[in-house]
Amino acid sequence: MTSEKLEIVQNEYQTGKVAFESGRYAQAVKSLETARGLVDRGSRLGGEVQMWLVTAYEASGNTEEAIGLCRQLTRHPRQETRQQAKRLLFILEAPKLSIPPEWMVKIPDLAALEENPSSNFQVGPNVSFVKPTIPKRNAIDEPVDFSQVNTQDNRFIWVALIAIFLILGGLFISY
Repeated sequence: MTSEKLEIVQNEYQTGKVAFESGRYAQAVKSLETARGLVDRGSRLGGEVQMWLVTAYEASGNTEEAIGLCRQLTRHPRQETRQQAKRLLFILEAPKLSIPPEWMVKIPDLAALEENPSSNFQVGPNVSFVKPTIPKRNAIDEPVDFSQVNTQDNRFIWVALIAIFLILGGLFISY
């Protein structure tokens, strides 16, 4: 392979990877197919280009093409490429799981909203807003009049404390 051809392959390969990672799958497929046409398919670089092409096919919705190329790669001369192809083929051929509709959360499409959402915001008839009250910071709490506090319940605390001391004292005396 000439250096010019290798440079073109590398350029198309990198362009395809960048396009794939950016979500432009059709462009990724085009660049990776161009690179695959120019590279030796049995080489390490050829295997990498084709593995990326498999994922680009799958991402663009061309699953049959992805599975077909992946099956070809299971017979690639390089062992590493064969192993990756076998793993990827197992994933591609796995049965698709279905999710019941009641398990899914519906996300509203907000693309149609304008820049100022407050002008288009509408509230249903059953929604009420409660304005939160913010306490005044400079308000002084009134002092508590202890003559009006019910202290009858405080006897229980004294009984509980005495019971705790008796139990702990009994534990220390027994040792």
